[in-house]
Amino acid sequence: MNAPLPTEPHLVQRARWPKDGRHILAHHDESSVIVYQAYRPAIGEYAIRHGRLDGPDFSLSRMSWIKPNFLWMMYRSGWGTKEGQEVILGLRLRRAFFERVVREAVPSTFDAGYPSREAWQEAVEHSEVRLQWDPDHSPSGHKLERRAIQLGLRGRVLAAFASEELLEVIDMRPFVDAQRPLAQDDNTELQLPVEHPLVIG
Repeated sequence: MNAPLPTEPHLVQRARWPKDGRHILAHHDESSVIVYQAYRPAIGEYAIRHGRLDGPDFSLSRMSWIKPNFLWMMYRSGWGTKEGQEVILGLRLRRAFFERVVREAVPSTFDAGYPSREAWQEAVEHSEVRLQWDPDHSPSGHKLERRAIQLGLRGRVLAAFASEELLEVIDMRPFVDAQRPLAQDDNTELQLPVEHPLVIG
């Protein structure tokens, strides 16, 4: 099948990916970054038809989480089999927007980057972007040492993400359906979108 994004065998990519630490693994170029979301059909199919996420079933009043790492999205959605997560979307964002979102993000849990828990809580209150570093997962779902990023968006940042900063909505379902039966850790046939660490200065 024709893949919606350039792909490479999982085993080839695994050999070059960092084994541990926090890394933004993403499919990106100079002007854009692909992130993933999984939705129920009413939301996902509207987005595919219209090229944006502001349909009648999409809520701009709730926090929406984006994931640049394809395998983390596959783990979270059960390779598109979990109820309410059947429609996997690849969302091409302006790279400048994505980088700004990462810089503005406040961790979901207190960390030593803040002088006090109170200072962190105040930052959480005023920020429109949350950041979590979760264990990354292998194709079969095994937890890895490497950490994967996910970003929660709300308010004006979410509205911008859903429309003017969104360059393309990609229906990933045929690709996910084709790769799901191959999703074993050492399967030489498993293909994934090409991802490299994205370093944000």
